[in-house]
Amino acid sequence: MESRWFTGKLIYKQMKKMKALVFFMGIILTSNFAFAQKYSTKTGKITFEASVPLFEDVYAENNNSTAIMNADTGDIASLAMVNGFTFKVSLMQEHFNENYAESAKYPKTSFKGKIQNFNKSDLSAKPKTYTISGTLNFHGVDNAVQSMANIYLKDDKIVVQGKFVAKTADYKVKIPKMVAAKVAENVNVNYNFLLQK
Repeated sequence: MESRWFTGKLIYKQMKKMKALVFFMGIILTSNFAFAQKYSTKTGKITFEASVPLFEDVYAENNNSTAIMNADTGDIASLAMVNGFTFKVSLMQEHFNENYAESAKYPKTSFKGKIQNFNKSDLSAKPKTYTISGTLNFHGVDNAVQSMANIYLKDDKIVVQGKFVAKTADYKVKIPKMVAAKVAENVNVNYNFLLQK
């Protein structure tokens, strides 16, 4: 009786292992198929500028943003660490992270959207202009944004370059009165992604 129980337990364990293996292989096969037409980068560049004439430039860049695009559907998404934006002036960077962006509380900024009327077969070395619509999350706030982007092929990679304007008030970023005249309310955001399989 004990031997039959022991054998049954062994069979049960083996079946569990087989189920786990089949499930794991299923994930791998599905992932390989799902990502067949996906292009990505971990070194995308995002810059923003909120400079006002006659005052010091308010400019920062992040060269380690992640972006991914589904070439079959035109879906595109990006993610950047907020404290990854670097300024020329270290004090400005400190104020940005502590007072404006509150990067300890809101560490990431992300975008998720779609390239309108995108068709990979239309791409060539000559840039073509597309509209990208989606949602930008910054400082814990989601807002709809629309961007014009030039998209083209470069050595079997897809280049996506574009820009849009974001308003500080739309993302509940408070600019103190004493520096309000030195920081633009409309922030110019530029991005440049070199996406590969």
